Amino acid sequence: MRVRPTARRGALPAALAAVLLATGAPAPAATTDPGAAPAGTPPAGTAPAGTAPADGGPGTAPPVLGALDAAAPAPGPVGLARALDPLLADPDLGPAVSATVVDAATGRPLFRRSGDVPRIPASVTKVVTAAAVLRALGPDAVLRTSVVPGARDGSLVLVGGGDPLLTAREREPGALRPASLVDLADATAAVLRERRGAAGGPAPVALAVDDRLFSGPGAAPSWKPSYVGDGEVAPVAALAADHGLARPGTGDDARVGDPALAAGESFAALLRERGVPVRGAVRRAAAPAGAQPLAEVASPPVSALVERMLQASDNDVAEALARHAAVAEGAAADFAGAGATTTGALREEVADLGPAAGRLRLLDGSGLSRGNRLTSDAVALLLAEAGDAGDGRPLEALLPGLPVAGFSGTLATRYLEGPARSGAGLVRAKTGSLSGVTTLAGQVVDARGRLLTFAVLADDVTDAYGARAALDRVVAAVAACACG
Repeated sequence: MRVRPTARRGALPAALAAVLLATGAPAPAATTDPGAAPAGTPPAGTAPAGTAPADGGPGTAPPVLGALDAAAPAPGPVGLARALDPLLADPDLGPAVSATVVDAATGRPLFRRSGDVPRIPASVTKVVTAAAVLRALGPDAVLRTSVVPGARDGSLVLVGGGDPLLTAREREPGALRPASLVDLADATAAVLRERRGAAGGPAPVALAVDDRLFSGPGAAPSWKPSYVGDGEVAPVAALAADHGLARPGTGDDARVGDPALAAGESFAALLRERGVPVRGAVRRAAAPAGAQPLAEVASPPVSALVERMLQASDNDVAEALARHAAVAEGAAADFAGAGATTTGALREEVADLGPAAGRLRLLDGSGLSRGNRLTSDAVALLLAEAGDAGDGRPLEALLPGLPVAGFSGTLATRYLEGPARSGAGLVRAKTGSLSGVTTLAGQVVDARGRLLTFAVLADDVTDAYGARAALDRVVAAVAACACG
């Protein structure tokens, strides 16, 4: 495993300025993480960073990572082992547990238990997806949905740009304003009216959709067949509106079978409302090569999409971002290409993993696949790499998206009572949960103000909630430890 030069010892990650900021409040999509909001509902637990807890409920926390001390000594391996070994032996975590704690300033592993054993990561997979897309596209990139002239006169093509937050509804005010087909219909109708001029209103058009940016099946062969039907995730598509929900805004998680055609039908209805006659049924057709957009809308920047994915454990965003990483790296934009790209990004970021590197495997971007395999060493070291001081690398945009214990996202209702309360506001991490699997990976500040990264993966548990509580106690013990 790579250890950074000792000249960096004691430095704080440059991304911490961003980490100290409050997390935004996008509406989460469906997730397999316990306690996360269902599709189409606003998240619990949003408040300004640094708000003191008033009633111990979610949405308030002590100053987030507010006790950092660049001069604090790193905890000793012996002291960490003394604090963590008994907690990792909790029966609720089962017999298959891996844990790694890394000093964020130096990248040096301080504690390892089965750290090189590949385990099912569940939604901790999204940390790797975030790193891969930030490397490939950069934090400021946007994803564009456009309308171009079709190959035939009087035809239009709605071209999907793989924007996972595209909506067919009016954009609501807030920190995260997704691109809207409403705005795209307004702009398209205005262009068509201008072109028609004195001849009257817009002429009738035929509408097609082009969703060729992504390829392959919409559902992974490694997923449970029920995932799409149960609303855990929509079929992956380069063109989809409102997470592919059949009835957006109703709280119903049911997804449409063909998100691209459904988005096209929504766009056709919006055009008709604006006086543009749309003839015939919406169909699929390739946009002519080199066609210039008549109108387009852009997503929030990739950094905001990453934050949404991590905060809400958004499976739809994760699958789209994994494919964008594949496209940018010249790989096939299907499950195999996306999995190979994200796994490759992890191996490149975290060198010297030894034989375990060859056993890392990702079959999707969301973590729904039980065929995924990561090690706690690889994830904890990747998080330390993301906070590498002073290099200005795109991976730094990963850290602000991690939920804060007792405060935001999928950690909003955790670390609020009992022994785990010592981690409230001091733990920032990505949750993961599948049947029999409970995982957590992120950052924690110890009792002396030292910033550490960690990953704990347990993939043979029988009581999900007991395992989650046990895992929280492990990480809270790191926060409470002044381990010499």
